[in-house]
Amino acid sequence: MKFMSTTSLLHDSPIVPGHQRNPGVPLDLALLKQVQVNKSATERRSATLATRRTVKKQWQAAWLLKAISCIDLTTLSGDDTAGKVHRLCAKARRPVRTDLMEALGVADLGITVGAVCVYPTMVQHAVRALEGSAIPVASVATAFPAGLSPMRLRLEEIRYAVDEGASEIDIVITREHVLSGNWQALYEEIAAFRQACGEAHLKTILATGELATLRNVYKASLVAMMAGADFIKTSTGKETENATLPVSLTMVRALREYGERTGHRIGFKPAGGIKTAKDAMTWQFLMREELGRDWLEPELFRFGASSLLTDIERQLEHFVTGRYSADYRHPSA
Repeated sequence: MKFMSTTSLLHDSPIVPGHQRNPGVPLDLALLKQVQVNKSATERRSATLATRRTVKKQWQAAWLLKAISCIDLTTLSGDDTAGKVHRLCAKARRPVRTDLMEALGVADLGITVGAVCVYPTMVQHAVRALEGSAIPVASVATAFPAGLSPMRLRLEEIRYAVDEGASEIDIVITREHVLSGNWQALYEEIAAFRQACGEAHLKTILATGELATLRNVYKASLVAMMAGADFIKTSTGKETENATLPVSLTMVRALREYGERTGHRIGFKPAGGIKTAKDAMTWQFLMREELGRDWLEPELFRFGASSLLTDIERQLEHFVTGRYSADYRHPSA
């Protein structure tokens, strides 16, 4: 069986490769005062994403292969070791078994994950394991996940991760700034993080499950982008509530407004709790419908995930063979 009819999703070359970094803009407090979010409408819109449309057969396989290229394959555990990171990077290089890729007819596309995400002390191991590939290494920083260390130490952690070879930095904000409405402090904090990143891209984790309201989520998203964030990200994956569709829709709408006002295109990264191929496609539908085709590319869209890849590979094997295999046949690390 040869995999056909996926060229529109896998081979199209949108204008993303010329994507420019977000330079940031001055903090606009007047804009923040105007923010209103209709929670009921947001929830109704979110509910339609997973129920009004389905994609089957080769088209589903194409969407899932595209989803793989947007995964930040992640390990953020206390028992991380150099060996574990090396195994994860091997999976990042070859995320789907060769026989499945050949059966799908896409073995020549060189599909890899979008990045590998680790703690700062593991960055050097990941860089070495990914040498010769185009896969970037992302590092969490700024006292992930709570973000409550002194500012000097948080800035130093960013610089350390960059010096170790990280090309993307996932920072966490001080939630108190949002909960107390101290937008100036939040702006200055994120701007300082951006400066410490240098050439490394800044992904700002809002920890939305701890921000109390969708209005706070929208405002925090705008402030992060004004301060120069290249991506805004939902969660650390450690909160009680992580990525949800209402929160994601709220952030995406803020992202769209910022783009319309400034002309700058910002990336989006949902993280935490996205574990199944069906979940991945629902978030892809969100990005395609709200922002357009370019936000299906890893330059503007990532999943923060550790187990998502396993289920996607199982679904692809089912498409090829007609049978589901056990999870252990598709290890991530």
